[in-house]
Amino acid sequence: MLERLSNYFFKTLREDPAEAEVASHKLLLRAGYIRRQAPGVFAWLPLGLRVKSKIEQIIREEMAAAGAFEVHFPALLPREPYEKTGRWEEYGDALFRLQDRHEADYLLAPTHEEAFTLLVKDIVTSYKELPLSIYQIQNKYRDEARPRAGLLRGREFTMKDAYSFGLGADQLAASYQQQRDAYERIFSRLGMEYVIVAADAGAMGGSKSEEFLLPIAIGEDTFVRSAAGYAANVEAYVTTAPEPQDYSEVPAASVFDTPGAQTIAAVVDTLNASGEHPAGRAWAAQDTLKHVVLAVTNPAGERELVVIAIPGDRQIDDKRLEVAFPNCEVEPATVADFKAHPELVPGFIGAGDGTARVLGVGGSSEVRFLVDPRIVTGTVWVAGANTADKHVQNLVYGRDFEAHGVIDVAEVRDGDPAPDGSGPIETARGMEIGHVFQLGQKYAEALGLKVLDESGKLQTVTMGSYGIGVTRILAALAELNADDKGLVWPLNIAPYHVHLVATGKDELAFELAAKLGAELSDAGVEVLYDDRPKLSPGVKFGDAELLGMPYVLVVGRDAAAGVAELWDRAAGTKEKLQISEATAILQQKLAS
Repeated sequence: MLERLSNYFFKTLREDPAEAEVASHKLLLRAGYIRRQAPGVFAWLPLGLRVKSKIEQIIREEMAAAGAFEVHFPALLPREPYEKTGRWEEYGDALFRLQDRHEADYLLAPTHEEAFTLLVKDIVTSYKELPLSIYQIQNKYRDEARPRAGLLRGREFTMKDAYSFGLGADQLAASYQQQRDAYERIFSRLGMEYVIVAADAGAMGGSKSEEFLLPIAIGEDTFVRSAAGYAANVEAYVTTAPEPQDYSEVPAASVFDTPGAQTIAAVVDTLNASGEHPAGRAWAAQDTLKHVVLAVTNPAGERELVVIAIPGDRQIDDKRLEVAFPNCEVEPATVADFKAHPELVPGFIGAGDGTARVLGVGGSSEVRFLVDPRIVTGTVWVAGANTADKHVQNLVYGRDFEAHGVIDVAEVRDGDPAPDGSGPIETARGMEIGHVFQLGQKYAEALGLKVLDESGKLQTVTMGSYGIGVTRILAALAELNADDKGLVWPLNIAPYHVHLVATGKDELAFELAAKLGAELSDAGVEVLYDDRPKLSPGVKFGDAELLGMPYVLVVGRDAAAGVAELWDRAAGTKEKLQISEATAILQQKLAS
């Protein structure tokens, strides 16, 4: 059927909406694909739904090729299963919780592991029915504190989530690989560059986890990669610890005056003013230890102070910190915390002065003391002396102080070594577009998903989880496929293949355009026909460029001569052609 803009439900905007931050947000609003309903919540208009459905169709085709069956769950789910898996509390404030009129607790699902597990438990009883993969395309809900960037980080979003069920590691590995391969086909069909990186499983749980990241400047994730193929998101990067060092020649630790030197830079200046480093160079920040005092509150509400020591030239990475303290609230220590622990002197905190340990093993403080992996036996440092205006040098780990444990939360930088020995890494920005997990038996055990094996004994099922952000992909494609005039959709996901425009005051142009539109539609070409009367060519052309169909076909001033103009939006070209040949030419272009 030929769609006509004169009665189409859409409206374009000439100016960027004030709330829009990134290109995709601006363009999707201006072009009439979505409309804001609340912070992070959007209504979908016909054009937007057509793009979304085409992305979903590609996903459905590849899920079918991977042997997965589609199901559909409600977004509104009861509390009990999430309590059994611990996620009712673990999700914290990110979970939308509500009660019905009978005061029963419900939630708007952020993910559906529990629902999938219980469905399979209700239906599958024997090993003969495994392995099994099922999936859905459904809306998810997360109460983002600061929803931003339109569809890229909203409170309601559409995901494809698939789950595999099997017995043992072999069936899990096979299902995992099938889904991973399907993801590669999906992103290739969508024309999206991707990097597969090792990832942290986070609140999902499980063992092996990989993310599909789209390298893009506006990405919210940092990932690292080496020239030899190592790749991981920054949370999963593992710092390579140096070998223990011989400290037999290192002099005894000694305290020196550092009046007012409460920063690493000030300590380094003091050291350089007193002489050069024993290695014959200037003192630098990496010679010092930075002690960061944090308050960590676990899901049970228990709060403790933790002191983390890292090399003085590094900062703590917040995302790596979240992974180190899963499901906990982490914040800087308060003035009250320091008053309760007078042994911690801000600006001069240290493990000890070589004779009296305040932090760590054998120390007098009850505060937990953790160190960066680079701090190994024999390494020599300058640190606070736990006394105002004093620091200590020649402080040797393993001789003068020891920690309660190691924590890998310092920032990752270009040039750091890849953990697999493949050389230095570089950092880049990326956007998560897919995530695959080997969940193991976490949810099956919590919810009692067992089947009878060959010997008639009950065995716990092993699960995998595989997610793709549908609406996030749509926004990412809008970011990638646009110019200074508007959207430029790839052919396979564009709302329509051709934007047909009739211009001018001559009725012949409209008659020929309508006839051509019907002919194109009959030939299987998806056409959006701008038949709106009394609009200037400039307005129509502006809308055609903004809406972003791959081809714009203009029937106007040369209509009487049987000539139209074809715009290839991606190539940025315009060509004249005979109206009588337009259908054949477009069919050929679409086929190629």
